[in-house]
Formats: sequence, structure tokens, C-alpha cells
Amino acid sequence: MPGPLTGIKVVEMVGIGPGPFCAMLLADMGAEVLRIDKKGARPAARFDVLARGRRSITLDLKSQEGQQIALELISHSDALVEGFRPGVMERLNLGPDLCLKSNPRLVYGRMTGWGQSGPLADAAGHDINYIALSGMLHAIGRAGESPPPPLNLVGDFGGGAMLLAFGIVCALLEARTSNQGQIIDAAMTDGSALLGTLMYGLKAAGRWGTIRGTNLLDGSAHFYDTYECADGKYLAVGAIEPQFYAELLSRIDIADFDLQQQMHAPSWPESKRKLALHLKTKSRDEWCRLLEGTDACVAPVLDMDEAPLHAHNRARDTFIEIDGVVQPAPAPRFSRTPAQVQPLQTLQGERALSDWGFSDERVAQLKAAGVI
Repeated sequence: MPGPLTGIKVVEMVGIGPGPFCAMLLADMGAEVLRIDKKGARPAARFDVLARGRRSITLDLKSQEGQQIALELISHSDALVEGFRPGVMERLNLGPDLCLKSNPRLVYGRMTGWGQSGPLADAAGHDINYIALSGMLHAIGRAGESPPPPLNLVGDFGGGAMLLAFGIVCALLEARTSNQGQIIDAAMTDGSALLGTLMYGLKAAGRWGTIRGTNLLDGSAHFYDTYECADGKYLAVGAIEPQFYAELLSRIDIADFDLQQQMHAPSWPESKRKLALHLKTKSRDEWCRLLEGTDACVAPVLDMDEAPLHAHNRARDTFIEIDGVVQPAPAPRFSRTPAQVQPLQTLQGERALSDWGFSDERVAQLKAAGVI
């Protein structure tokens, strides 16, 4: 069966990071996504996993004819994804006003760090800057230590690309009844702030402090942290609920822990010291044989070589292999319209133009002229 977005056509203005990830999510779900690269850009290789599942075409976007081709493609699409700094698409004569005039039902998705408006809108930045402004970077890390960069998961991919993909699908659904498109302003500052909704709510209730490493979910509690084992590998412990905490203590056979004092924060440092010493008496995998799959809420901290080989991930096909490259499979899962990943199709851009309504004669002329 086709994926849930089969029949949706998307133009992707190729950028880096969150833009391609958003387009990949849409393509994974069955949308037909055509990537537009600037002339001179290097084609995606098989290791560019973010490019999977779509064809690409290279256009000379500095030429009037190249811009016209892009506009024609956009006029035949349901959505557009672009991740340039504010004003770039307008300078290419592909801004939202012109595109929506050509295609009133178009969902015009814009991905930036600071957003399309505000005093920082025109400034450069990266994930670490955007999540710093939202308050989320400050909340991550150990007490007395500087906040560690959480890869680029919180801003680029979580607060950026995934929310843009969500916004695009929402706008596509709305357009079915209104017959009108709209512009989506997806900013990583906004999105990463939204990811912190729970923490902001707890803070308002007086249950979350601004001192890093002193809260329930930031590594302060001994029952919600990672611990080094005898082999130097790590175990993730997340036994928050009292019944799960009781099971953890029972299964690891640790003495002198008062169940009634689990949430007594002043005792957490000493409890953590004792638990760390105890968990270092066995290897990670020894503890997993004892605890994994129980309600003790324990899991091995796997590296990226180990994760695809874990029995649970293998049973669910959480990772797949395309052209010899191991990569995460599409998510979430659909019972009737499952996603089916297609490999990178970089060299099929000319065929894509034909499929999108360009005659073979015109495609040949454009290629001869160096426009594509």
C-alpha cells in the first residue's frame, strides 16, 4: 500500500539540516518530493541519508529562466520547503507572494532559526544559539557544569524540521476545505521552546528550578540518570514511579534504601553515590540480563554501532539498510498505509520534469542551454 501522503507533491529548495530532514519525513510518508539544487552544488551521495526518497534537479536560479522553471514546478505542487535566511527566496523571485499568486492552494513552508520576524531574524546562527534563546540549553546538563550541546536534535530536528513537517500537513488538511494555501513560519527558537512546555509548566507550579542539575529529569535524582558499569559502558535508569523504583531496588539487591525517601531531594546525592558504586560491580550487559524487559525501567546506553543490532530494534525494524548504509527507518508506523523508503534518486531530475508536465523537447532545450 502507498504511504499516507501519496499524491502530495512537494518542491524542496535544498538547504542543510532541518530543511532536508523535513522533506525526508514527507517523502518517507509517500509524498513526491522534488529537490531543487542551485547550479554548482554537489549532488547528494548515498551517505546523504537526509536526501533519501526523492529526485533532484539542478537549476541556475540566478537566471530568469531558471527562476521561471522553479516557479512552474511550485505552481504544480501542493507544498514548498525552504530553509534559507529571510529574503533569499524573495531575491530569487520565488517569494511567497509570487508563488501563492501562481498557486493559491500552495502551502509555503519556511524554516529558519530565529523566524521571519523579530530583531534577530536577519542574523546568522545555529542550533546551539536557537535553543540557548528558548531556555532549553540552560536546562540541560550537570549542576556546576556548563550546558552541553545536545547534538543538534532539539533545535534543528525536533523544534525545527518536525514542527515544520507537522505544520505543512496541518495546512494541507486545512486547504482541502478552504482551497487556500498559506505561509508557515517555522522557527527553531519557537519550536525548541515548545518542546520545553512541560518544564515551563512545572516551573510555574514551583516544581522546577532554574539551577541546572537540581531537578527531577535533569540528572539530579538518583533514580533518573546514567551509571557507569564495570566494563566502562553505561546503564540508563529511569525508575520514577514508586512501584518501578521498588522493583529496581529489589532486582539489583541493594540495601539501606528507604522507599519512602525516594522523592526526598536532599538525600539524592548520597543515594546516587551508593547506587553508582553498586552498579559498577557488574558489566552493562550483566545488568541488562537481570533488568531489561522488567518494570525496573533500565536500558543499556547503546552507541550507534550497537543500536541497530539490539534485539528490540531488530524485531521492529527500527533501522534499515539502503545501498549498504544503515539508517533509521521511517516513523511512526501506519497499519494500513505503511511508509516505504525509496533510495536516493539524484540522477532522475530530468525524468521528474517530464512527470511534472515539461515536454521532452523543452527539457532537452533547457539542458542544452545549461539552465538545468
